[in-house]
Amino acid sequence: MAGLLQALVGASEKAAHIARLCRGEQPLFQLLVAEKKGTDRNRRFLRDFKTLADVLIQEVIKHDLGKEFPDLRGHIHGEESNEFQTGQGDTVTVQVCASPGDTAALLLSVLEPEREAAELLAAAVHREVVLSDAELAGVELGVHPRDLAVWIDPIDSTNEYIAGREDVTPLDGIAPGGLRSALVLIGAYDRRTGSPVLGVINEPFFQRDPQSRRWQGRYHWGVAYGATRLSSLSVPPPRPTPCVVLSRAEGAAVRGALEPLCGGRLRFAAGAGYKLLCVILGLADAYVLSEGTTFAWDACAPHAILRALGGGVVALAEALRARREGDAGPPAELVYNRPVEGAGGAERWANRGGFVAYLHPQHLEAVLAALGTVPGL
Repeated sequence: MAGLLQALVGASEKAAHIARLCRGEQPLFQLLVAEKKGTDRNRRFLRDFKTLADVLIQEVIKHDLGKEFPDLRGHIHGEESNEFQTGQGDTVTVQVCASPGDTAALLLSVLEPEREAAELLAAAVHREVVLSDAELAGVELGVHPRDLAVWIDPIDSTNEYIAGREDVTPLDGIAPGGLRSALVLIGAYDRRTGSPVLGVINEPFFQRDPQSRRWQGRYHWGVAYGATRLSSLSVPPPRPTPCVVLSRAEGAAVRGALEPLCGGRLRFAAGAGYKLLCVILGLADAYVLSEGTTFAWDACAPHAILRALGGGVVALAEALRARREGDAGPPAELVYNRPVEGAGGAERWANRGGFVAYLHPQHLEAVLAALGTVPGL
């Protein structure tokens, strides 16, 4: 599994490079930020290119992991379908071809007449990633890829990625929105139990180089397998008064229940992956989501890192129901191998009933106690 962890990190680095390329190279940037006005083609093309970037990154990760680990083929899942509808009504299956030229030709069938854009993307797809991370190279573990499956979120917080706001001022280290919240998420889970085992979070837009003004990224990883807990990060200390991060769409009842617990220190941010990362980094002590508006691909990678650090992601509705029935045992955590019964499409993998992400058990218990009084939860 050490090789698989390195492969996940390498795949996230290639994905982050493609995400930055789309914003840093003019032929791609102009497609990405085309104004939503004028002809129908302009409006459609903006949407199409955004979708193409997502799909392409997902397919690159699937290709690279499947090539190196054949046992994973058929068990690498993502948010996007790889079938792409062109402006002419044709269906193109987005995939990594045998050569950069073949991949460029396939992309040109979608991007016509933008040949330079297609060639830039194809070169990035076939680019070799070399990692120089001694700590990562030293990880030795004993689970076989045939026991695992993978969830990918190619660009989490896509709307923030497209909007591209760079001047968002963080509050207590938490950015309310902007490019910082656009992440690449790759998580592996145990096929039998559904428990998250490996997680990689890549921040393509972590900071700008002061000289070149180009974006630089960073990544984080975690392993939670059996008794093994390893991470590129250290466990941040708990605050006496917890800070909780929420979506701005969170309801007034949940906000009202949590404000006294936090001393009024509720924080708000975009992107489920980014809010989970805020907990991982210790910028917040918990992330509460009361609705089933996230999916397996949003949570799998961060959940693995949280487990590696001693925390977790608890199914909120189930945890509150158990508490009301007098069950004081450990609350059930999210699993990633169990589709929602009777649901179709993406909803099969929704995190129904919401969740609480946490690092320190005392904060989880405090949050559950505060939410236990909210009607409807």
